[in-house]
Amino acid sequence: MLVRIGHSADPDDAFMVWALASGRVDRRGFDFELVPEDIQVLNEWALEGRLEVTALSLATYPLVQDRYALLPHGASIGSGYGPIVVAREPLSPAELRAAEIVVPGRLTTAFLVLGMALGAPFAHRPLPFDRILEEVKSGRADAGLLIHEGQLTYADEGLAKVLDLGEWWLLETGLPLPLGVNVARRDVPRLDELSTVLRDSITAGLDHREEAVAYALDFARDLERDDADRFIDMYVNELTCDYGDEGRQAVEELLRRAEATGAYERPVRVDFVS
Repeated sequence: MLVRIGHSADPDDAFMVWALASGRVDRRGFDFELVPEDIQVLNEWALEGRLEVTALSLATYPLVQDRYALLPHGASIGSGYGPIVVAREPLSPAELRAAEIVVPGRLTTAFLVLGMALGAPFAHRPLPFDRILEEVKSGRADAGLLIHEGQLTYADEGLAKVLDLGEWWLLETGLPLPLGVNVARRDVPRLDELSTVLRDSITAGLDHREEAVAYALDFARDLERDDADRFIDMYVNELTCDYGDEGRQAVEELLRRAEATGAYERPVRVDFVS
């Protein structure tokens, strides 16, 4: 059976699918087509149920919960770090609330959590994630919300960190911040076996780190190898292999708070593939 896997076109997601791309894991009868894409695009595709398996912003999951179930692995979870807001100079909390912030999409978890931190609504403008640094640097935007490798490179562009959402979330809840998740469409046969193959791919990458990092560099854009390796280490860790109790609690807490703000029209149901 062909299973199309949507993954974010950045180093940590690429690292997790290296073993599938290279044939270094037992596929258990599945055929895989890897589909790298911007996370906002993957979120929009998930609303249509386009792919059998896909990376997804956790903030989008409640919108597709009837069609997809959470996989118990593959999540990008930051403990004390996460998406950051940057500007050309330091801003006070009041100044940040008054600023226009360019964001990487309204369906992203980063956007959801920023709204919690600032108190939604706030002035914002969506922009592809890889254009946000330049938009802020040029002065066309007051501030920008960075995801992916921009979290490591903003200082090289002369920008200042104004707010780290991972730090804010940890102080608020004492929990790590779940950002991206992997989901599987509920109508896919043998979901338990498919889940095992995908977990094995993550494990194989960690067991053969040099090879997996070399593959991931093709998705690292301007990052040097050491920075790409550092970014992978931030978001491919023990919570990626399995949420565990802490990771699941973090998911439930974030979605509970989001639901309390009125972010979703229907009750949120957190449901993992067993």
